[in-house]
Amino acid sequence: MKANKNNSPIEGVKCVVNTCSYHMTGDYCTAEKIEIQHRNASSSQETDCATFYPNTKG
Repeated sequence: MKANKNNSPIEGVKCVVNTCSYHMTGDYCTAEKIEIQHRNASSSQETDCATFYPNTKG
């Protein structure tokens, strides 16, 4: 499910995934909220941004 998009970035959140529709120049995230998954993760490699939504701009 796609999250709502803000006009301004989430303060303190850095996102370098420039293929996400919530990515903003300067490596900011403009999603209304974010969801990071894997409840029992024990390292950053075991986590996943469930908010990711592909950028459809060509």
